[in-house]
Amino acid sequence: MRRIVFLITMGIERPSGQRYFNLARELVRNGDQVRILALHPDLAQCQQRRFVQDGVEIWYVGQMHSRKRHGEVLPFSPLQLLWVLITATLGMLWGIFCSPAAIYHLGKPQPVNGLAAILGVMLGRGQQFWVDCDDDEVGSNRLTNQAQRMVFAFWQWLLPRLAKGVTVNTQALAARMLQARVPKIVYVPNGVDHSLFQAPEPIVLAGLRSSLGLDGKKVIAYVGTIALHNHPINLLLEAFDLQLKHDPLIRVLLIGSGEDLGYVQNWIREHGYHDRIICLGHQDRRTIPTWMALADVTVDPVYDDAVAQARSPLKLFESLALGIPAVTGDVGDRRLILNFVADRLIAPAGDGLGLAQTLQSVLASWSDADRQACVERAADYAWSALALRWRTGYEE
Repeated sequence: MRRIVFLITMGIERPSGQRYFNLARELVRNGDQVRILALHPDLAQCQQRRFVQDGVEIWYVGQMHSRKRHGEVLPFSPLQLLWVLITATLGMLWGIFCSPAAIYHLGKPQPVNGLAAILGVMLGRGQQFWVDCDDDEVGSNRLTNQAQRMVFAFWQWLLPRLAKGVTVNTQALAARMLQARVPKIVYVPNGVDHSLFQAPEPIVLAGLRSSLGLDGKKVIAYVGTIALHNHPINLLLEAFDLQLKHDPLIRVLLIGSGEDLGYVQNWIREHGYHDRIICLGHQDRRTIPTWMALADVTVDPVYDDAVAQARSPLKLFESLALGIPAVTGDVGDRRLILNFVADRLIAPAGDGLGLAQTLQSVLASWSDADRQACVERAADYAWSALALRWRTGYEE
């Protein structure tokens, strides 16, 4: 039995947090002991800072650098942010000293867990650590000035070079690590929790469709953070305005919240689409499969940029697990993920009109056999199989 400690800079309910929690849960099922030292999105409101979930120990040891409450971002002042970073780093360092382990694995190469790992793991315990890269940290975070971008870029550059090994979730990040001459790279894409992403009972779906006015309608769903700097929902709005609005049966369902939700709601009002684009706002993760199952197709709009190339979107795997086609752009690993029907689901990146045409084509032609193919493809990305790949990296 091995003891593994994850050092992550977000809560376990966040998309990246789900990556680490699901992998940790599967490692526990394979006989390891796993503790996650995490930062909470709203520590002041956190009622339980230490608990065990599905065999995984969760310790919230500090506040995230970005405070979030019910999907709403509550910014810190510069002095508050400095205090948050200091106390979070000290909390992470304390957690390391309280958690002797064979393996320490950083979830994301960021300043708080990076500094704590150097001081606590390398210098304090005389051990090397692992790093997981699942994003372009500079581009994916909303950093408000050049100094912040330089800090994040430095830690993203430094930590993989100090690590014993690096796990990555995309081929693009693997290529970057190769270029940096990282000695050991393990490719582990994101996956899906098949126990959660099950189609709800038909009577439940029928009731929800009726309550939302979706009876007889074709539904396009976006599920995720509404933050335009790294989730370009504006492409979906553009696609709707260009072409999809001409089909009176089409409805768009936006499931999620974020700092740009107000902008999106204003856009909908200005264009008079309040009865055709429905914003559900922040939803509990346990209810996401039910809301997503209302859709005939989901969408992951992207530009061809460093952020999209480095991302392995959970929403693609989760949509497929429900038998729902997922339309996205030809960026990063997306064509690899959707290789069973890529030519039908891949739209030109950054092209609103091309996205609209692809969505229309899928809505018009997708069959029950195609839905079954989605479910079968999602089976390749079960967290249980991905955790074995992750675990093999430690053993080689």
